Amino acid sequence: MGLAILSLLAVGTAGPALADEGRLQKITDQKQLRVCSWPDYYAISFRNPRTGVLEGLDAELAQSFADDLGVRLSVVESSFPRFIDDLLADRCDIGMFAIGATPARAQRVAFSQPYLRSGIYAVTTQTNDLIRRWEDLDRSGNVVAVQKDTYMDGYARREMKAARIVAVTRPQEREEEVQAGRADAFLTDYPYGQRMLAFHPWARLVVPDVPVQPTPYAYAVAPGDAAWLERVNAFVAAIKADGRLESIAARYKLTPIVARD
Repeated sequence: MGLAILSLLAVGTAGPALADEGRLQKITDQKQLRVCSWPDYYAISFRNPRTGVLEGLDAELAQSFADDLGVRLSVVESSFPRFIDDLLADRCDIGMFAIGATPARAQRVAFSQPYLRSGIYAVTTQTNDLIRRWEDLDRSGNVVAVQKDTYMDGYARREMKAARIVAVTRPQEREEEVQAGRADAFLTDYPYGQRMLAFHPWARLVVPDVPVQPTPYAYAVAPGDAAWLERVNAFVAAIKADGRLESIAARYKLTPIVARD
C-alpha cells in the first residue's frame, strides 16, 4: 500500500486531540514544537551517554523543523509501543524517530511522505556457524528475538514458520538474549544494525541477498489535521531538495537508506 494511500486512510480516521484549533496555529501561538522521540535509536535519535545530548539524523532534523517554524523545540521521550498514544493524547505534535509507516499504524495516525527506507536485517554472534545466511534463520530449533510492536515483530510471526519467535519489550533485550545464548539471532533495521557493529565486537550482521520487507520511514502526526500534515510534508520536501537530508544522513552513515523519491 503506497504512502499516499496510507496517509489518506489515516486522515479519515478518528479526529485528533485538537478538533477546534489547527495544530499548526497552536504551535505558532505557543512558539513550541513538541517532538516525540525515542532516545535510544542509534544514528537517529540517540542520547549520548557521555553528554546526555540527543544525536542523530532526526535529532538534528527536529531542530531544523523547529527553526523553520520559528519556534523552540521541546523533546518528549517516547517509544515505538507508546508514540501513537502520545500523539492521540496530545503529548506531542509529531513523532520524529524513523517510524516505519506500516498499514496497521496508518489506521491510527497520519504519515508524511517517506524520507528513509530500510529492510530487515538480523544480528547473530560471530561464533554462530549455523546462521551464515538469511535462509538459515527460519530453522527448527532456532530462537529469533524481535522487539514487540515493531514491523519486524509482524514480519517474523507472519513469515517464519520453523523458528521460535520471542518478543521482548526493551530494544536492548534482543541483544541480551542473543549474547546470553537464549536466542540465536534478532531482527532489526539498518540503523540499529549499524549500532550493533559499532559497539559490540561479538555481533555479526546477516544481510539478505534480496531486501526483506523494505519499509518507508516517515514522520507521524495525529489524524484529521490536513494543514499540519501538509506543513510536515513541505518540510520533508524541503530537506530533500536543499540537501539537508543527504548531508546529515551521510554524517551518520545512513546514506544507503535515504529515500530520494
